[in-house]
Amino acid sequence: MRTGAQIIWESLVREGVGTVFGYPGGAILPAYDAILEY
Repeated sequence: MRTGAQIIWESLVREGVGTVFGYPGGAILPAYDAILEY
């Protein structure tokens, strides 16, 4: 089962997004961890 973070990154890759700006905070950490898969 995919996580929400994986779905976000898959969508960004599929749409051709080349740059993503982030922000610090605990809620976004799972997305930062999942980016290594993409």
